[in-house]
Amino acid sequence: MIFGTLPSGERVERHELSSGRLRAAVLSYGAILQTLEVDGVNVVLGLPTLEDYQTRSRYFGAVVGRYGNRIAGGRFTLDGVEHHLPVNNGPNSLHGGVEGFDSKVWTVRDVTGSAITLALTSPDGDQGYPGTLTATVTYTLDGDALRIDYTTETDAPTVVNLTNHSYFNLAGGGDVLGHVVRIDAAHYLPVDEHKIPTGEPAPVKGTVFDFTTPHAVGERFDGAYDHCYVLDGDMSVTEPVSGRTMEVTTTEPGVQFYTGSMLDGDATPYGPYAGLCLETQHYPDSPNQPAFPSTVLRPGEVRASTTTYRFPG
Repeated sequence: MIFGTLPSGERVERHELSSGRLRAAVLSYGAILQTLEVDGVNVVLGLPTLEDYQTRSRYFGAVVGRYGNRIAGGRFTLDGVEHHLPVNNGPNSLHGGVEGFDSKVWTVRDVTGSAITLALTSPDGDQGYPGTLTATVTYTLDGDALRIDYTTETDAPTVVNLTNHSYFNLAGGGDVLGHVVRIDAAHYLPVDEHKIPTGEPAPVKGTVFDFTTPHAVGERFDGAYDHCYVLDGDMSVTEPVSGRTMEVTTTEPGVQFYTGSMLDGDATPYGPYAGLCLETQHYPDSPNQPAFPSTVLRPGEVRASTTTYRFPG
């Protein structure tokens, strides 16, 4: 169905998927996961209209790119050439810039009752990034799981870091401060005042960042997490009242754990801590930090990754 029409005249599609206990709706705008119902309860934050996604979104459910997370100073050097990006988060470039993949209309390449594949071509120079990049994302509902598969290719050296920016609330409403989180990660990335990693990963042991054993979001640190973890394994979130659990696995090396502390209930319909994000990805600012796993993609290579959200029940 047609979800809406942009001022440019581009039409935005909405497609519904179902499989077993799960139902989902995906938009061609931003490749957005608008809803994800588990046993009839919507567990992701979404918006009702296309205008809302243009004016009131904080990347709700979107695929962000060309580079998810922050790049310091809006610049990086690749093969001796410095590239400049739009600065849209203090001194940083965030989630691909002012007009990232979250605000693009993706092409629906294939859709079935339980899966959809969307594609996007980002031209050379788009938001300052070199190379023409082709990206696909596939959402698949399989029994009790949602799987997201990403692929990217380029015709010139570039950097890429795609992720999905869904905010989860397993209760279907209220805040997530009581959600219990486990992250199999012995290290995290400390950040400066602009949320740029300061260097080497630091041990979580003995700190408020230790989720190797389960802790409630609001138990420590005022719940205000917005940090990247160096993954050793999987993750899980449990909502203790309903008992609903989400298990997350990924092929990515890291996850940005964000608890929605900056949602304000004014510019968006949601207040602080209305949802939490587990953005599976490479590390923030990797193009400027050679010690981090490389996000460079070169011609002839295919970058592929998979993240699965499972809801046992």
